[in-house]
Amino acid sequence: MSYPSGSYSVAVASLNPGTTYYYRAVIQHGTKDYYGEVMSFQTQSAQQPSDVPGWLELPYVTTGADFHVGYLGSGSTRNYSYLYDKANYTALWSAYPLTGETGSSKSTSWSYNPDIPMDCQIDVKNSSYGTNYGSTAYNRGHQVPAGDRTQNSTVRSQVYYLTNQTPQLEAFNGNIWASLENAVRGQATQTDTLYVVTGASFRKVGGNETIKHLTGNGVTPASIPVPNYYWKVLLKVKRNSAKQVTSASAIGFWFEHKTYANGSSYTDYAVSVDQIESFTGFDFFANLPESCEASCETNSSWTSFTNF
Repeated sequence: MSYPSGSYSVAVASLNPGTTYYYRAVIQHGTKDYYGEVMSFQTQSAQQPSDVPGWLELPYVTTGADFHVGYLGSGSTRNYSYLYDKANYTALWSAYPLTGETGSSKSTSWSYNPDIPMDCQIDVKNSSYGTNYGSTAYNRGHQVPAGDRTQNSTVRSQVYYLTNQTPQLEAFNGNIWASLENAVRGQATQTDTLYVVTGASFRKVGGNETIKHLTGNGVTPASIPVPNYYWKVLLKVKRNSAKQVTSASAIGFWFEHKTYANGSSYTDYAVSVDQIESFTGFDFFANLPESCEASCETNSSWTSFTNF
């Protein structure tokens, strides 16, 4: 039996920049499906919008009615940037430079982010999730850790904005996640600047994972989603005498949001930045020279990263 031959095409839209996509042809004949070879193509890396700073820690910025992109700091001190999903009350990523600089670590109080409507922020300003959402298992988990921002009172207070926290299991936040945060701070003392992006995800790209919701006790919002995943991506660079980036190393960490056994090591969850891009749909380190970005984002070895 012969089949017609020729060229076939299909238009696709809403693709992410700098992303590899896989496809294959399917022929249906009677009750059987015949699959062609898996092929791939990569979209071009898009340029950042002109009003987005060229900081190395920034992912490619996502825009849309439900998203708010914020930049926080104190005078000439850059604190952190974030992509906030107002519909899900969550910073999908928070990006910041980290150095070995230290200062006062005085605690502060949670407060509303003045740049985001209050009804788009989770009401745990004065009380924990145990009080306002009936679940003592969850902490107000920082995206940008308080321990990473001790330089002055302003940057310290900004990491206590309610937009910089999510409902995070205490058994996760205080154990494997805290160990990773400490390791990240340790790496910041070994290089000029460490570039960090921390994020929360509800589903992987194309996934249909069930999303748990917590119900409020007479507070607004009345129901809030709990992230299914937490992740970090890290970047180090080397520069020449003209301050141009000549080489880079990157690493990622991907965790299911759950309780991990005692003794579990964050190094067991190291993955490449490319892998986290495929899970999240984000394009990380978008301001890095393309030649450096392509090579460094394939690394999944924590040892290689620490030795860079």
